[in-house]
Amino acid sequence: MTTFADLGLPRDIVRVLDNQGITSPFPIQAAAIPDALSGKDVLGRGPTGSGKTFTFGLPMLSRLAGSGVSRPGHPRGLVLAPTRELATQIQQRLDEPAAALGLRVLDVVGGVNINRHIRSLARPVDLLVATPGRAQDLINQGKLFFDEVRITALDEADQMADMGFLPQVRKLLQLTPDDGQRLLFSATLDGEVNKLVKQFMHDPVTHSTAPVEAAVDTMEHHLIFIGTREARNDVVLRLGARKGKTIMFMRTKHGVDRQAKKLRRVGINAMPLHGDKGQGARTRAIEGFADGSVPVLVATDIAARGIDIADVSLVVHVDPPAEHKAYLHRSGRTARGGDSGTVVTLVTDEQRDEVAKLIKKAGVKHTDLDISDRDKPASSPELAQMTGARKPTGEPLGPPNQQQPGAQKTSATANTRNKADDKEKAGKSGRSGQHQQRSGGTRRNGNRRRRSNRSAGQR
Repeated sequence: MTTFADLGLPRDIVRVLDNQGITSPFPIQAAAIPDALSGKDVLGRGPTGSGKTFTFGLPMLSRLAGSGVSRPGHPRGLVLAPTRELATQIQQRLDEPAAALGLRVLDVVGGVNINRHIRSLARPVDLLVATPGRAQDLINQGKLFFDEVRITALDEADQMADMGFLPQVRKLLQLTPDDGQRLLFSATLDGEVNKLVKQFMHDPVTHSTAPVEAAVDTMEHHLIFIGTREARNDVVLRLGARKGKTIMFMRTKHGVDRQAKKLRRVGINAMPLHGDKGQGARTRAIEGFADGSVPVLVATDIAARGIDIADVSLVVHVDPPAEHKAYLHRSGRTARGGDSGTVVTLVTDEQRDEVAKLIKKAGVKHTDLDISDRDKPASSPELAQMTGARKPTGEPLGPPNQQQPGAQKTSATANTRNKADDKEKAGKSGRSGQHQQRSGGTRRNGNRRRRSNRSAGQR
């Protein structure tokens, strides 16, 4: 069996991975890390959850550790990510391996006061993880420079294209040295992404795992025909009350907020997540969902690639997505790291034809459950058996993170603080980003280092 040591990674990094219980590389890691370590440009094609963060991140850290020192505002390594959540998670997972090599990793993302980033950049940063917009803002203010970037990685490049970021990404890449190493990772490598490859990469080596459609092979897919929107509302409440982590997807920000409120009114600790939420609210939602204090996350498509959390057992398409790629990426929030998961799409009568076309394009095998003719579809025993749906308590919760008189302290903030305090007292490291938010650089003191999520799906 191949180990991370066999791939040529430094002992200090291997030791960190061993301590996290990570000993065997994923296929794309075993294939691509040696090439990246040798200085080659690498194209990585694989679904979410296949281990891309470590595939580009560990070689970057390894090469930076042996190639000089960094100056304030002049990082030597750069990772560009499409969403705040993804950028923050990348930083968190690379934080501890970087610290073991004496390197500093910093994330700069939108939604955070830019002055905090300016202060953080006043100290040397070895590896910068950034969203394109915030990186450009800092460059425009004369606080960030890419003239010393030797290694650049683009994560989720296809999402960059889908979100219209590629013109900005091109502008940023043009600021890096022409002879720098480039690592590009994506679920697909066609269209606009391919143009980016031709423009900026030098004789890249391509490593592919399975295509994006294969990301859902370990899932069970179910279409549940519920008839009316009124029946759908009742079904959603039952699904929210089940045991385990559930992500519900809506098409609009307004729909997310409304659905989260409905769930909270019947006693389900659900948190909304969409682009209009401030960074603090987004971080609390994700941290609470990651540590289990918030069992239900209601989100727009931003979360389809913006978060990577283990143990999500159910994905619910409350609103079916507009196109099949979105279905696959939404669904990819479950069944991560080889685990199994369940994906449910709720279908009203007027959505039957639309969903049939969507599922055909997605290319997934599915079962159908038609409860549209039942007097109370939500009470269907088949629904309960398939998903674990159950009747909610009916005890209303207030707005997210607001402490309720006599209510359990289930907010993400309370859990985060309590767990962080406990670990401080014990002198142990906290888990990466699951219980603490960091907006500055890496803290080097041992009891402050964050431990990356040990789940294989979190690599």
